Amino acid sequence: MKALLALLLTALPALAGPIAPADLAAAVQGADVVVLGEVHDNPAHHAHQAQAVAALRPAALVFEMLTPDQAARVTPEVRTDAVALEAALGWVAAGWPDFAMYHPIFLAAPGAVVHGAALPRDQVRQAVRDGAAAVFGADAAAYGLDRALPPEDLAARIALQDAAHCGKLPAALLPGMVEAQRLRDAALARAVVQAMAKTGGPVAVITGTGHARRDQGVPAALALAAPGLRVLAVGQLEADPGPDAPFDLWIVSPAPPRGDPCAAL
Repeated sequence: MKALLALLLTALPALAGPIAPADLAAAVQGADVVVLGEVHDNPAHHAHQAQAVAALRPAALVFEMLTPDQAARVTPEVRTDAVALEAALGWVAAGWPDFAMYHPIFLAAPGAVVHGAALPRDQVRQAVRDGAAAVFGADAAAYGLDRALPPEDLAARIALQDAAHCGKLPAALLPGMVEAQRLRDAALARAVVQAMAKTGGPVAVITGTGHARRDQGVPAALALAAPGLRVLAVGQLEADPGPDAPFDLWIVSPAPPRGDPCAAL
C-alpha cells in the first residue's frame, strides 16, 4: 500500500497536455520541483513563470542564467530594485534579454533562496571537445553522463542542435554541442538537488524550454540523480508542438516581434 501511495504521489501531473496560463497556479501544487521553460526573449513566457512561482511559493529558485557567484549577489537589499539587481548581476554583460522581463520572477518569491546553474564558457567548450562527463566531475555517473547515448537518441539530439543553430554549424561539431547540452542539463539538475538539500523545497527552475524536456532535459537528469522527487515539466513554446510534446504540460504563446534569429549566425 505504501509503495502504491508513493507511486501515485510521483505521478505528476494527472493529465498531460496543453494548459492555459490561468490554470498554472493549480497545476504546480504538490510538486517538489517545477521546471518552467521559456523562449528567452518572449515576455509572455516570463509573465507565466512569475505567475507559477507566486503560486508555488518555492523555497528556492534555480536560474539557468546565473552562475553560483551571481546568485550569491541576490541580497534582500538589491532584490526589490530592478536597476540595482540588474547591475549586481552583471546582466547586460552576460547577454541575456531585457532584465525587466525576469525581475518579476524574483519578486514573486521574495523569500526564496536563489541558486545559479550557469557554467563558465571554458567548461562548456571543454565538454564540446571531451564530453560532458569529463567536465562535470565525480558525480557524472549519478546524472547519467558516463553513458553513451543510444544511436537514435543521439541522432535526434544532433538534429535538434542543427536546427537550433540554423544549419550553420559544421556537422562534425554537432555531437560536441549535444555534449554541451547534456552538461548544462546536468548542472541545472545538480543545482536543484543542492537547493532541495538546503531548503527542503519546493524548487522552481527558470530555464529554456529545451532544458525542460522530460526525455532529455533536467527532468531526465533528476530522474536518475534524485528519483524520489515529484517533478513537473512545463514547456513554453510559440507553436503547437503536437500531442507527443516531451513535457508534462505546455503553453503556446505568440512570438514577439523579432528579427531573423539566424541572421547573427
